[in-house]
Amino acid sequence: MCAASASGAARLRGIDFGQDSPQVARRLIGMTVMVDGVGGVIVETEAYDREDPASHSFSGPTPRNAVMFGPPGRAYVYLSYGIHWCLNFVCREVGHGAGVLIRALEPTAGIATMVERRRQRDPRLLCAGPGRLGQALAITHELNGKRVDRLPFSLTAAKTRISVERGPRIGISKAVDQPWRFGLAGSKYLSRPFP
Repeated sequence: MCAASASGAARLRGIDFGQDSPQVARRLIGMTVMVDGVGGVIVETEAYDREDPASHSFSGPTPRNAVMFGPPGRAYVYLSYGIHWCLNFVCREVGHGAGVLIRALEPTAGIATMVERRRQRDPRLLCAGPGRLGQALAITHELNGKRVDRLPFSLTAAKTRISVERGPRIGISKAVDQPWRFGLAGSKYLSRPFP
């Protein structure tokens, strides 16, 4: 379970959430995340940092992004385009403002529940993209600021060695060339294939 280290960084199953967001984003690939027992293997992430103009934290703390400036190892949940709740994990130290967007999962648990929530039967499309993932896992603002090592969350290490791809982030208009998108090599559950 998550425990604070001497430096105050949150650690969880081999991930130091006190690290830079690209390091955390890469390490999350292959891990399993659950929300109330529904979830799957993380196959795609994107890193964001306060020095990054594409990040919500770039202009400093606001009521919307305050969780990003709080303790690492917490969920940062925001509403995208007024429609989709998106799930992020906070990293770095308190006050920095960095996080990792969970972009896609390979569904492994609670698939019938995901199908019902998404009204989608194709397992490849249940969690392929942050909005779909948010709907499939029933992500809401009530989870904002919650620790990712306590219920309703569950995060467990990858069971096998994995290969990770890296490339530019997608769906943004600033810092588009930053190679901070990570994905499970060969996964058919990505939101979009890597070039």
